[in-house]
Amino acid sequence: MRFVNQVAPGKAEEGPRTGRTWPFRQRRDTDRDRAWRESRGHGPVRHALAPALVALVPLGFLAVFFVWPVVAILRLGLAEGGVVDVLARAETWQLVGFTVGQAAASTALALVAGLPVAFLLARTSFRGLGLVRVVILVPFVLPTVVVGLAFRTLLPDGGVFTIVLANAFFNVAVVARTVAGLWSHLDRRATDAARSLGASPARAFTSVTLPALAPAVGSAAAVVFLFCATSFGVVLILGGARFRTLETEIYLRTVELLDLSGAAALSLLQVVAVVAALTVGALARRRRETALRLRGRASVARRPSGGLEWTVTAVAAAVVALLLLPVTVLVGRSFAGGLAGYRALTGTGYAGSLQVSGVEAALNSVRAATDATVLAVTLGTLASVVLVSLSRGRVRRGVVETMDTALMLPLGVSAVTVGFGYLVTLDLLPGDLRTSAALVPLAQALVVTPLVIRMLLPVLRSIDVRLRQAAASLGASPGRVWREVDVPLAGRSLLTAFAFGYVVALGEFGATSFLARPDTATLPVAIARLLSRPGELNNQMAYAACTLLIVVTVAAVALVESVPGRSGVGEF
Repeated sequence: MRFVNQVAPGKAEEGPRTGRTWPFRQRRDTDRDRAWRESRGHGPVRHALAPALVALVPLGFLAVFFVWPVVAILRLGLAEGGVVDVLARAETWQLVGFTVGQAAASTALALVAGLPVAFLLARTSFRGLGLVRVVILVPFVLPTVVVGLAFRTLLPDGGVFTIVLANAFFNVAVVARTVAGLWSHLDRRATDAARSLGASPARAFTSVTLPALAPAVGSAAAVVFLFCATSFGVVLILGGARFRTLETEIYLRTVELLDLSGAAALSLLQVVAVVAALTVGALARRRRETALRLRGRASVARRPSGGLEWTVTAVAAAVVALLLLPVTVLVGRSFAGGLAGYRALTGTGYAGSLQVSGVEAALNSVRAATDATVLAVTLGTLASVVLVSLSRGRVRRGVVETMDTALMLPLGVSAVTVGFGYLVTLDLLPGDLRTSAALVPLAQALVVTPLVIRMLLPVLRSIDVRLRQAAASLGASPGRVWREVDVPLAGRSLLTAFAFGYVVALGEFGATSFLARPDTATLPVAIARLLSRPGELNNQMAYAACTLLIVVTVAAVALVESVPGRSGVGEF
């Protein structure tokens, strides 16, 4: 018999005479095959080198615009001394206690409110479910200054309880969407088996469903705790001088007291807490992704059945209604004086409280958010591609997770620390960026990039590697594989990341409040300045500006939710 052995490298051998390919039989990997693949860009050296070169872009940006400014501020504060004294004060640990306590309480409340909503999203199907998705997601992307003003309008007395409510309101979507992503993949038969053995609905949930959901619950709790512990705008507006967290105290010591040693000490504590939260979140996220892979196909949603399911559905509906309450009150307050507040946006407020008009501030927000989003989506996409490439290669898992955690750090480090670091360091770069209009977009991109990574990375990891192998076996280079396979499959999530990134950048307040000059103030900064100035006209302008931000936010979320066939949208 004669075998056809002159085949293209990497292809299957053909059978005798008939020319058919033998199923499940591949040629051995000869030296000629390896040389052919390496010439096509598939060699081990080039395969490892390409992600390393791409990684230089996001990591270089992180090093220049995050690590360098933060380290410079910490060194400056440590050089002045007094850090040990600050850490030894009882007041410092009271700040730490309040920060951790309010974050823990907010996280617990967000979990209690978010789990029934997660059931509603994962297990039920009814007309109007899309609207529910929009309603619960809007608070998460609302500017913090809007949330703070909404709760100050609803509960004028403020206090710790109001701060906890506002932070929980801000993060219910994180719990609902993260847990729902896993809950929708749980096999109902396990719960049905427990019920058939005599377990009550409540015991079946606590014994079967809740343990299965533990990875998602842990991941959501870690993220929510991080967001609440570093909350700035909400605490600044609702807490004032009475209640301060590490974040607002760093702002006070840096901007008003010029106490760099004290700010450095508090920043060190905050960095330690952030790294701990990110580590816990990474471990929980790994368990959640593993659980999702093991669960397989999603369960079919249906109408609630039984008294417990109807009760949970009713609780979820009540939570959704409560999420609407603060926003509704704020929008109604903006029309209390008719359209006076909206007309006043063309001016600078009572007695010239602003150096720019409200319209100019809105245009400043649009320009800065556009630049920041384009930069963040570019960096986030490159970082996600690198992380997926490294995880599919021979790189140790710990290296990949360390890089992933490093890219998340800007979410938790004080925006004030980063902003002040810019003023200390960026004069050493060509062009002296300290006086450039690009300073605000750069800071906003630092905040948005981790969110882009969190939205794109799970989607890219879920792409079947066999599709990529098939494209490579047909001669496609690694770059073409990404372009022809990964990009089309992740395109919807990329659109989602852009929309969410734009809204978050549009309402970013922490870093922007420190970096924006009075003549380049964005709309959230203008709102905060209006609220700090006397005059009813300023209040009306602030409410009108908040309503405009709400409208933009709702429109962006509705656009994202209307995208057909989305994958992983809104999961954190």
